[in-house]
Amino acid sequence: MQKHLVEEANRCLQCKKPRCQSGCPVDTPINEVINMFLKGNIQEAGELLFANNPLSVICSLVCPHEKQCEGSCVVGKKGTPVNFGSIEHHISNYYLDTMKPKFTKSPDKKVAIIGSGPAGITIAVILASRGYDITIFEAHERIGGILRYGIPEFRLPKDLLDKLKDKLLEMGIKIRLNTLIGHVLTVDDLFRDGYKAVFVGTGVWRPKALGIKGESLGHVHFAINYLKNPSVYQLGDRLCVIGAGNVAMDAARTAARNGVKEVSIMYRKGRDAISADKHEVELAEADGVKLELNKSPLEIVDEGVLYHDNIESVDRLFKADSVIIAVSQGPRDYIVSNTKGIDVDERGLINTTESGLTTREGVFASGDVVTGAKTVVEAVRLSKIVADAIDEYVQSLG
Repeated sequence: MQKHLVEEANRCLQCKKPRCQSGCPVDTPINEVINMFLKGNIQEAGELLFANNPLSVICSLVCPHEKQCEGSCVVGKKGTPVNFGSIEHHISNYYLDTMKPKFTKSPDKKVAIIGSGPAGITIAVILASRGYDITIFEAHERIGGILRYGIPEFRLPKDLLDKLKDKLLEMGIKIRLNTLIGHVLTVDDLFRDGYKAVFVGTGVWRPKALGIKGESLGHVHFAINYLKNPSVYQLGDRLCVIGAGNVAMDAARTAARNGVKEVSIMYRKGRDAISADKHEVELAEADGVKLELNKSPLEIVDEGVLYHDNIESVDRLFKADSVIIAVSQGPRDYIVSNTKGIDVDERGLINTTESGLTTREGVFASGDVVTGAKTVVEAVRLSKIVADAIDEYVQSLG
């Protein structure tokens, strides 16, 4: 493995103006990292990656590299781009195994982080490294948010999240699990108890319905719920997944790996309109998932899905034992419905300034709860900006 990665790293041209770096949403200094790696300075390379992106070990696996760093690689213009994702993962994983966090905590700089997904972890690490006393509040029993409960194990091994949790604890970050902010404890309670600022990074966990008859039937499920714990579902032999985004691909591939014999994805448009990343579609097909394109679902019945064939202009039945709906998600309203002064838009997403400040003083937000479902690296990018804004705000309080 190490030999292969060295060979891959040696393919890097060390461009003076690296297009790969400009193609990365968080401006990862790719050629510098590769140069360090080739010189044997893997610890320094890992430190550089972690400082720039606390979720580097995660992004190296789940980023759509073909649209970002690798898609911008000069080498890829006439051949295969440098596979920086594999190099980055090796370096970042090594660094997590060996890093010894050093921290100092000021009790006068308490910040509450609601949600331990990509946004919450990023801000917690950045502020803890600056001496903040951080407490993360997580509604589930384990940290990770969408990383743990929305991305399948075969794409993201969950032991990486456990490793990250250990590093958060070593940095002096407190983690309060099974604690849902908004009902028993509120944002007002957090300010009462001495937190100088509150960050909301609760993601989008409310599935969007199709709005057609039959969605309440017993063999119908929502993808975001299914992916939390797929082993408890009994889907039968034939499954129809409605939707064509990355979540739909994840649900279909997970079902195929959990014993469903025939998995199909139904989408109302053609292949060119599929919103999922191209390689995710290809991997789904490699797993045996069938694409049923140009078919608009009309009604879900006990026998499957009644649909309209947009090519032949006829209505038919697609037989299925179970149906999974994967047509986007929205935010839950636990916090905003129990907190005065936090405005949301028509979709329920939190309104913020460019620096993440909500309409309530001292309350900041970023990630999917602000933008809607986006990539992990996009949540990191925005959260780095918000971390600076929180730091500036708390400093201004004196």
